[in-house]
This record gives sequence, C-alpha cells and structure tokens, in this order.
Amino acid sequence: MKQVILKVLDNLENYLCQFLLVFFVVLLFVQIVLRNVFDGSLAWGDELATYAFVWFAYMGAVYAAKMSAHNRVTFQFRFFPRVVEKICNIFTDLVWVGFNLYFVYLSYDFVFNRMNVFWKSQTMGFPMKYFYMILPIAFLVMSLRILQNMYVKHVMKKQVIDPEEEQIEKLKRTQSNADDKI
Repeated sequence: MKQVILKVLDNLENYLCQFLLVFFVVLLFVQIVLRNVFDGSLAWGDELATYAFVWFAYMGAVYAAKMSAHNRVTFQFRFFPRVVEKICNIFTDLVWVGFNLYFVYLSYDFVFNRMNVFWKSQTMGFPMKYFYMILPIAFLVMSLRILQNMYVKHVMKKQVIDPEEEQIEKLKRTQSNADDKI
C-alpha cells in the first residue's frame, strides 16, 4: 500500500497533466459539436478550457523539471574538466530554485494578499484566486523536483536521463545495429 501511494505521489504531475489534457480537449470538442450541430454552446466551456490549459502548461513545466527535460546549454562544458560542469550545474540549479522560490513568494502574496476578493471569473463566477493558485503551487513543486534531481545526481550518484537524450541514444543504438547488419 505504501509503495502504491509513493508511486502515485511520484507521478502526480504526470497524472494531472494527462487528466487536464483530456479534460480541456474533450471540453473543446463538446463546444465544437454544440456550436456546429446544435447552434449553441456552454457559456462557461471556453473559459474553463482556457484555465485547464493554463494549469496543464504549468504542470507540464513541473513534469519537465521532474524528468530533467528543460533545455540546457551544455556544449561549452566539453572544453572543461567534468568538475567544472558539475559545479556549474549545481550553481545554475540553485539559482533556478532561488528564482522559483522568489516567484512562489510573489505569487502567494498576490493570490492571498493583493488579489481583490471580488475578482470573479467572467462566466463561471468563481473567485479568480482558485485559478491563480497554480502559480505558487507549480513553482514550489518545480523547486522540490529540481532539488530531488540534484539529490539523485549528486548524493546518490545516479544518472537522471532526459527523455530526449534517452530517445537519441536508442536511435543511435538502432542505427548502429542496422549498420552492423549491412
């Protein structure tokens, strides 16, 4: 039971992204069908789909941080010893976490202290606070995932492989195997 809970927590961003993607695509599809077939639509459908897309984008950024899939410029490290690359990666990750935590502070302050309680979504009438909550949540969880990756890489000494790098390596192996057969 404990393993299942840990697995769900470790993949929460993935599950949430999948749900949000399916949700806003289905909602937009329903809107299209209602407009084109029944000459009507859900008044709140486009607005909710937009908010779901925004949440999807931020949770996608969190998931990319978890997978170490954000873009990095690393070409210059080929000319330096490995220790320089390691120190620079640690430094840039800590700067990234610092930026994220500062943004958590700013967005939390905005959502809970500065946002007018009377700001409501246009068609649904929900307080906008609920939609803006993604900002502190996403940047806090992104910071935690960056720190988690740093721990795995530098303390546990395990390799965190970017999914794109993994695909490139797989293609290279396939090409190499094909070349060997020729």
